Amino acid sequence: MSTIATNTQLNAYSSYAAQTLVETPADSSQSELSQKVAQLKAAANEFANLTIDQRITLAQSMQRGLLQVAEAAVHAGCRAKGIAICSPAEAEEWATNPWGSVRQLRLIVESLRAIQKTGNTPIGKVTRTAAGNLAVNVFPNNAIDGMLFKDVTVDVHMQPHVTEQVLATTRASFYKKPGHQGKLALVLGAGNIGAIGVMDVLTKMFNEGKVCLLKMNPVNAYLGPYIEKAFKAAIDKHYFAVVYGGAEIGRHLVYHPDVDEVHLTGSNKTYDQIVWGAPGAEQQARRERNEPLLKKSISAELGNVSPVIVVPGPYTDKEIAFQADAIAAAMTMNASFFCNSAKVLVLPKGWAGSGSFMRAIQKTCSAVEPRKAYYPGAEDRWKTLTKNRRNAISIGKPAIGTLPWTFITGLDANDDEVLFREEAFCSVFADVQVGSQNPIEFLEKAVAFCNNKLWGNLNATIIVHPKTLRDPSVKAVFEQAICKLKYGTVAINTFPGISFVLASSPWGAYPSSTQKDIQSGNGFVHNTAMLEGIEKAVIRAPLTVFPKPAWLTSHRKANVVTRRIVAMEENASWTKVPGIVWAAMQG
Repeated sequence: MSTIATNTQLNAYSSYAAQTLVETPADSSQSELSQKVAQLKAAANEFANLTIDQRITLAQSMQRGLLQVAEAAVHAGCRAKGIAICSPAEAEEWATNPWGSVRQLRLIVESLRAIQKTGNTPIGKVTRTAAGNLAVNVFPNNAIDGMLFKDVTVDVHMQPHVTEQVLATTRASFYKKPGHQGKLALVLGAGNIGAIGVMDVLTKMFNEGKVCLLKMNPVNAYLGPYIEKAFKAAIDKHYFAVVYGGAEIGRHLVYHPDVDEVHLTGSNKTYDQIVWGAPGAEQQARRERNEPLLKKSISAELGNVSPVIVVPGPYTDKEIAFQADAIAAAMTMNASFFCNSAKVLVLPKGWAGSGSFMRAIQKTCSAVEPRKAYYPGAEDRWKTLTKNRRNAISIGKPAIGTLPWTFITGLDANDDEVLFREEAFCSVFADVQVGSQNPIEFLEKAVAFCNNKLWGNLNATIIVHPKTLRDPSVKAVFEQAICKLKYGTVAINTFPGISFVLASSPWGAYPSSTQKDIQSGNGFVHNTAMLEGIEKAVIRAPLTVFPKPAWLTSHRKANVVTRRIVAMEENASWTKVPGIVWAAMQG
């Protein structure tokens, strides 16, 4: 949620940290903040003018550092979140901490070498979307990707103005025509997973050529020392620094005259407070006058009420069970403290399969242990959202400090429902039925509902049977639906979070937000192809696969698979692939 934590959040986190013996660094002092800002600012011009060889050397050093601290950082995350070390659930920390960062640095190096050799970053096939926009393939990046993620693709839909010539000339623009001679970017890190702040920093440093100051969120500040150790080479050169503290530290840095721009991962309320001031009449007056308090550039990723759209089709019981496992994983992973956690199931009205999907999802969730509500305020949010709900179904027997998986069923699509307007950010999920069992009518109604009723524009999922798409008219409407969905990532038959960790995929909100109505944010991160003019990323996967993906709730060797993937990602080594496949087969 909020990156600049409130006092209540800080107190809640301090209490929890004491219980779990997680060591959290002390808040940075004013003198330390001033020194680090001054050092970064002084090195900004030098960093902006590094040669590509120097950048490659730095990126490789940072990747080696991440690999050296990976296991310790994963175990620290497990202790903080109540995950048993060496259990299958440990996979969550491997996937949401070192995997994406290690992979991103490898892909950055590959992009830099390509720029050095050809003058541009490598991309795959360029096609056209149903709307006529360019679609640029960015995954798979190599044969190993194609083997481990069989038939999974990611295409980036570009904005209408991007022609093939524009695509070629604007890609990796910092390396062709730098727009600055040195800037300092403040990155306000998220508290839910370790990779977010790191991957945001890597984007700013290597895509945009800016030195970075990372302010750790108090919720996972215990990861800061691992990041500092991993990125020692960048810290020693004053290209990067880490600081610690809550709301006051963040506020001081955001408005610091030597900080050139800000990137925030957190809540829209935090964004509004930074840009327009404290909530109340004065904030509203500034909005009306269009006089933001913050005068510098700010980009953000701010959460989402993430829909899962299930298109009616001839699903078998086995196919429903597979997708129920996938949807349950998207609901329960990281205790549902994700900006891309599945939050609203959008089902066809009058279709028997709607009930089959819901029963299968609830059955799968019943086998997932309730998770520790480690994020401050989660229990209060859960109580508020579930109070006096006759249609609430709680699954599991939560121990003290944990929350059950709770379904709010049968919501009316026409209601002014809080679960449509606000991201729950706890173990609460809802379902709603729209349209009919006719796939074409359903898709039209589902897209309109998601675009117009649900808050946010970050990510959406569509589950569709391949036999349904054999009908050319349905296929055409389906492709149009992908184009019409106003989300920065649209995932077909898979979890949008996979696109997040792949790193070559851009991650961010659909570019329709405004400063006055920021929704899920603005700007894209990761994006190792360094594309400009992005509209959305579309990840497609088969309805079912074998072996099952390690991110499914039922995978018995998930931690082994993800740990081995991280080791493989260092240099895309084929020697590591047999071990990954063997562990995956045992899941």
